[in-house]
Amino acid sequence: MSLTKEQKLELIKKYGAGPNDSGRPEVQIAILTAHINSLTPHLDLNKKDHHGRLGLLKLVGKRRRLLEYLMRKDIERYRKIIQELDIRK
Repeated sequence: MSLTKEQKLELIKKYGAGPNDSGRPEVQIAILTAHINSLTPHLDLNKKDHHGRLGLLKLVGKRRRLLEYLMRKDIERYRKIIQELDIRK
């Protein structure tokens, strides 16, 4: 359901500037995307898990706000992260 410590560290190394750089928008978006992708199959099986669905909607909203921030600040980084994570079609 949730991400393990190793998975988070791998995402931080891949999208961050260094091994401890978890504050970049790209890192936060990648972690949120991985969490969203792990929650989606659970909610497909458990239709009545409204509490989990609310949590998923909050994660999606937070990711959307981070993407909007990144789009305002640096459009090239925004396009790169969208392409790598395959978020938008």
